[in-house]
Amino acid sequence: MQHAFGYIQDGKVFLKGFLGRPDRVIGELKGDEASTILYFENRYTQIEEKVARLKAAIEENQNKGSFLMKLIHLKESLHTSDALGDFTVLIDELEKQEVFLSEIIQGNRSKNLEIKKGLIQEALAIQASLDWKDATEKFKELKLRWIKTGPVEKEVHEEVESEFNQAVDFFFERRQEFYDQLTIQAEANIKVYESLLEQAREAHDLPDAKMAFDISKRIQKEWKAAGKIPAERRQPIWDEFSKLNNRIFSRYKRTLNPGPEMPPREVLRKIEGMVEELKKLAHQPTSKEITLRAKTIQEDWKKLPMRKPKEANLPARSYQFFMDIVFEKAFLEKLAQSKYADFADKMPEEQSQIKISILKDLLHRDQGELETMQNNSDNFRVETADFEMMMKKKLSSLKRKIDVKNYVLKQLSPKN
Repeated sequence: MQHAFGYIQDGKVFLKGFLGRPDRVIGELKGDEASTILYFENRYTQIEEKVARLKAAIEENQNKGSFLMKLIHLKESLHTSDALGDFTVLIDELEKQEVFLSEIIQGNRSKNLEIKKGLIQEALAIQASLDWKDATEKFKELKLRWIKTGPVEKEVHEEVESEFNQAVDFFFERRQEFYDQLTIQAEANIKVYESLLEQAREAHDLPDAKMAFDISKRIQKEWKAAGKIPAERRQPIWDEFSKLNNRIFSRYKRTLNPGPEMPPREVLRKIEGMVEELKKLAHQPTSKEITLRAKTIQEDWKKLPMRKPKEANLPARSYQFFMDIVFEKAFLEKLAQSKYADFADKMPEEQSQIKISILKDLLHRDQGELETMQNNSDNFRVETADFEMMMKKKLSSLKRKIDVKNYVLKQLSPKN
């Protein structure tokens, strides 16, 4: 049986060749010839409708270029479709649409290229900016506009992408270097602040109020000239630094206005009374009440004359020693509770063992620090009275800390 676009032969359905292609089998005879032909004609009708729907979609949508690949795939599929009909008409229609879409895409890509060249110029204009915040926001906007801009011709795609990315990378690499340098500088500045704090601590412990005051004035000027660091790192250092300098100033002010004279015998009597009470406090289990009482005694000590009789030297050292013991035991209690949430519920013997373990670790650290400081003191001699006095004071303070810890350790150790 013959058909305008095919025929049936030897039980097989053939589609006549078109556009230089040979005849080919598209199916087999099933039932009578008429119904078989009708079946393959209906398949062609379905393909016609598919082409019509695609053409309508192209006409209705603004982004026409997005249909090009779909159109090309449909056109290619027509050469292998199993249907009877005039495929040359459908292919011709699709080729016309392909030319139409290619022209639109070509125009769009030309526009896209102009837009991207403009974005590249904008990026180049701000890539050397030092206004990091403003330029960063502008680059974020440029990158968003770049992404939203459609493609350009393949021949220039890599070139324009490279130009734009180079400008973006140039800015962000410079910005990273800037913030890296800030971080490095901040770390160096932190060491300056920590050094000034250590000098304030040492000045605070000097017996000579005038010398301490002079050092305080100097390091406060150096503090103002020190560089920037993050506020969260600076604040705790400043809190202690300012507190120490305030105390130094208050002590110096008292030397200028010493107040009413107190007889040496009365001074000695008061000191001996404080030492006696502190000694009792130091031999009791630590408590909030004991710590508060020790602080009250500290305030009473400040009210004594700066110049004390020579006979007060030995009891004054005892005063400092037993005062340190009271606060060392309070600190040890607090540290143990922070390390063990159930510390308060443990038996007294276990509590003592925990404190002994913590205290031995602290003692080991202090002994190492003392050894290092002694070695440094022997190896680096500086011929200045201030430095030599500070070193002696520091060494004396460390030795006292070790003696205090050993004393507390002896109290905690089981009695034989």
